[in-house]
Amino acid sequence: MSLRYSSSQHRPGHQYRSSPAPISPSTSYGSAAGYGGYRPQPGPPPGADPQLWQWFSAVDLDHSGAITVNELQSALVNGNWTKFDLDTVKMLMNIFDTDRSGTIGFNEFAGLWKYIQDWQNVFKHFDRDRSGSIDGRELAEALRSFGYNLSPAILTLVEQKYASGPSPGYGPPPGITFDRFVRACVVVKSLTESFQQCDNDRDGWIQLNYEDFMKIFLSAP
Repeated sequence: MSLRYSSSQHRPGHQYRSSPAPISPSTSYGSAAGYGGYRPQPGPPPGADPQLWQWFSAVDLDHSGAITVNELQSALVNGNWTKFDLDTVKMLMNIFDTDRSGTIGFNEFAGLWKYIQDWQNVFKHFDRDRSGSIDGRELAEALRSFGYNLSPAILTLVEQKYASGPSPGYGPPPGITFDRFVRACVVVKSLTESFQQCDNDRDGWIQLNYEDFMKIFLSAP
């Protein structure tokens, strides 16, 4: 994952970065606000990491002091320079928009940034062939390491659902990019925890009425 800031700085073949390259915050001019039409950019909170504030400011294109879903999606790219899947961006926003404002401020962004970096390390660990995507075998290994021993049939469904493109019909599905890998793991975790809350005797079986089933399904990321 990296920040998208200029197509001229794409580096093919360099698929992983522990952090994005430095970005110079842009200045916005217009007639909407400020003296002479200049909208001043808010300053960093006390004690803020200057580098992290620079990245936040680069994503906050309108200098509102908060990041929207569209701003975040336009800034996040996978190792192959494809834009993050919108559903994944919405999931990240939902996790870190703690005040439910519909945007994320700097402190929420700091938590999101660490979360993504932690997932990057996980992704790199299981991307054994350094292809930039996760195949079925790597996915199974990753989920087992998290404690989820899914059947081959369920693993195939997960792989097909979160593959980075449509299945060709023959051969293995396309690989799972970083953004979709994160969402797949979060969804498996969420559904497993919801099931376990209903499985009071821990026998692997539950009884659900239609409303409870729909609540579990619709609350998944």
